[in-house]
Amino acid sequence: MKKRIYMFSVIAAGILWGLMSVFVRGLNTLGFNSMQIMLMRALISAFILFLIIFIKDRSMLRIRLKDIWIFIGSGVISLSFFSVCYFTTIIECGASVAVVLLYTSPVFVLLISAFVFKEKITPLKFLALVITFAGCVLVTGILSDKGSSSISVKGFVIGILSGLGYGLYSVFGRIALRKYEPLTVTFYSFVFAAASMIPFSVSSSSETVFSIKTAFLFAGVAVFCTLLPFLLYTYGLSGLETGKAAIFATVEPLVGTLVGIFLWKESADFLKLMGIMMIFTAVVLAQKNTVRKNLSD
Repeated sequence: MKKRIYMFSVIAAGILWGLMSVFVRGLNTLGFNSMQIMLMRALISAFILFLIIFIKDRSMLRIRLKDIWIFIGSGVISLSFFSVCYFTTIIECGASVAVVLLYTSPVFVLLISAFVFKEKITPLKFLALVITFAGCVLVTGILSDKGSSSISVKGFVIGILSGLGYGLYSVFGRIALRKYEPLTVTFYSFVFAAASMIPFSVSSSSETVFSIKTAFLFAGVAVFCTLLPFLLYTYGLSGLETGKAAIFATVEPLVGTLVGIFLWKESADFLKLMGIMMIFTAVVLAQKNTVRKNLSD
């Protein structure tokens, strides 16, 4: 039963991440660029987490100096690094190509986990990964007539690096959870991410407008699309294999696509709908072993 709770926690995190465009589009129209949005979501999330930890158990604020490298990994190398690479790929290759390259992350997670955590890459996991990636390709629509066929080498390499950075949160998070509580791991990941994003935001020259609407949108980005999903995902990591958690989280592009179709009136052709079904199929395959274990326990 507990395995299913971990599984649904990760899936819920992916769903909330998929709703990001609802708030980001609104902030962008108010003059905020991607770097500023990333900085504010990290700062607000870290502040709220600090208050929660301060009230609940102040001892969770203590970390060992020798473990700082773990949070630099989860905050800077993962959260900040993948964001910079992801936005650069959007500029170089377009959003559809960027999201496909970003979701190579489960491949990196499984490969790294096989060496670091000695997790087995079973045929079922491999099949789920192949179906997930193929589904993401179809969902983005790059194979349709309107898809982009010209991808620069620079954009492709940076896009692959975004997938690596995105997947590394699972790896660093798993290491951190061996020593610290999920709240501690998430808090310091955001602290280091915010610190590393400051130079990118300060150098920006975009004009911004602060209002009640701005505060609401930033709260949405920070609480519903950042803090809550990262807490859910980190909690799920504490009870799931890293590779399997990464696969469950790929419901994010599925949700993002549905939001685009129904809220932003984006096109939905046959290939895109087929991709949605393939992602669902991959999630079912990935959880098959978990269900069997629960029945046998």
